[in-house]
Amino acid sequence: MAGRSGVLRTAAARSANDVVRRPSARQRRDVPDDEHVDWDLARRIAVRVADTEPLYRSYLARSLRDDFARFVPIASELVAAETGLSSAGDARAEVIDRAGWIDANIAAFRRLLKPLLGGTSADGEPSGATRAGRTVGAVELGTVLGWMARRVLGQYDLLWASDDDTESAPRVASDSAASDSTGDVVYFVGPNILVTEKRFAFSPAQFRLWLALHELTHRAQFTGVPWLRPHFLELVNGLVDEAQPDPDRLREGLRKLVAQRRSGNDVLGEGGLAAVFATEHQRGLISQVGGMMSLVEGHGDVTMARAARGHIPDAERFALVMHHRRRSARGMARLVQRLLGIEAKLAQYQAGEDFIAEIEAERGPRAVDRIWERVEHLPSMAEIREPAAWLERVPAV
Repeated sequence: MAGRSGVLRTAAARSANDVVRRPSARQRRDVPDDEHVDWDLARRIAVRVADTEPLYRSYLARSLRDDFARFVPIASELVAAETGLSSAGDARAEVIDRAGWIDANIAAFRRLLKPLLGGTSADGEPSGATRAGRTVGAVELGTVLGWMARRVLGQYDLLWASDDDTESAPRVASDSAASDSTGDVVYFVGPNILVTEKRFAFSPAQFRLWLALHELTHRAQFTGVPWLRPHFLELVNGLVDEAQPDPDRLREGLRKLVAQRRSGNDVLGEGGLAAVFATEHQRGLISQVGGMMSLVEGHGDVTMARAARGHIPDAERFALVMHHRRRSARGMARLVQRLLGIEAKLAQYQAGEDFIAEIEAERGPRAVDRIWERVEHLPSMAEIREPAAWLERVPAV
């Protein structure tokens, strides 16, 4: 390829005998009957909705595993040089298919929700659960996961469980040992990557390194800033602790949704159904998570663009195309995005980029490093939208 960078040239060699690993369904377990959600049904629905991709069974898939094995260490070095954040140990790439992504996320949900859904009654049924309720929960979760499994390209997720502790952990672990077990693997959804490369005529070598930069930036954030991962998981666990079923709250949420729609307000656009039915305290926690993830995603996009310079000639085109792809959903896809709050998240991510641009304009490159010093320096969602407020609150030195 003309104009290929030195990084890509050294990583471009491929073996004709490379075989992509069978999807990583490591976290899949036999589902017990004493759960509030029929997880096995949820998985079957999700896999059916996600469908399979013929390209993943073709020769085009053979290079995925080898490419990401080569590019992840390169991306890790480029991100460390750009951010100054370093992670203990080496990152490991794992190429999975849509079913593998579904399995991993179901395992994460089961682990996260265990404190909320784990109780059983005297007759052996889940506390407060009914067969109909378990089925409805499975249909809802399976449909959402199946839809998302068709779109996700890569994932570095702190909630994904490790091989051995899916069933044993009562909460999302926040200690360093748990971080070591989950923090070294970066996942790439092979079928979706192949479809995207073909649809937009992307150079596979460049696009795969570009994707690796994005995921390795998130790994650097959550493993290179000692307090960031525990703080994030504390917020998530707080939301789970607050998520007790309340029929009165559901009715009030529905009344609010109808009233807001009649008045012309886009309540779904502010955070999806979760924001509609949340309590005041939950909305506070959601706002904290939103501010944190807005910063993390904005910093991720900024870092990816800067680390790609001189190494990925097509990086700017990738960014423009993917930006348009995320925001061009129509019909049912648009509705799903709104219900899940994805539209609101996309707006938050852009706000995160704008926040970083403004504080750098005031304090120079790497102004974000001041945030990584302590948890109190994290911007709120209000400060993300009004960077001047953060600049006034957090001194330069």
